[in-house]
Amino acid sequence: METTRRVGAEDAPSAGTAEGVPAARRIVDSYLAATFPWYGLDEAFTGPRRLMQVGTAADGTVQHGSIGHGDEPSVRADAGAEKQRFAVVVSMASSPVRHSGDGTGLLDATTVSSAAWLAGSGLLACTWPQQMDHALRDDWLDQQTETAFELADDLDGPAWSVLSLPVDGVPVPFHYRESEFGWVLAGSAHNGAHIGAYGRGMSAYGLGFSVIGDITTYA
Repeated sequence: METTRRVGAEDAPSAGTAEGVPAARRIVDSYLAATFPWYGLDEAFTGPRRLMQVGTAADGTVQHGSIGHGDEPSVRADAGAEKQRFAVVVSMASSPVRHSGDGTGLLDATTVSSAAWLAGSGLLACTWPQQMDHALRDDWLDQQTETAFELADDLDGPAWSVLSLPVDGVPVPFHYRESEFGWVLAGSAHNGAHIGAYGRGMSAYGLGFSVIGDITTYA
């Protein structure tokens, strides 16, 4: 999958950017620049929602992004990570193999496996075994990230089951797996966009997804 740059709240101070554009406005503008629809949990979820980050190609094209629901994921031991309840929905443009923006090469197609990889790596980013020494975390993360990539590349393998969940009210099959750190799922919406999701403390079995009509209300 093509390397992307992520733009999110951590990229700018809360007061504003160096150019004088408020950070919140900059983040919203990144979401508004996408050419694909954004998905979140449907109206059955009544908890807090927030914008997280988007991933862009070298030419600035928005390729994917995340919407958070529930608690804000944290790896800090004092944050009570084992008690957190959250779900993050990843939306991704469906694209065939294509030329890069600068015309120097080809970009890989984006598939359900791409969405599964993004969701799996997202879960790893907010996971840290409590008993692990901090000095070992980088090695652990590298190992787990490689495992997540291999799992995402084998969605028909034994690590995954099939879970049917509603997308805009219509049942859609998702690839689903659980681990000691949380759950990951991935599938395709009817409009061609791919949906990935990960979470902890919230059951994936009762979730539903829907297109976000006005992304600015999440800012």
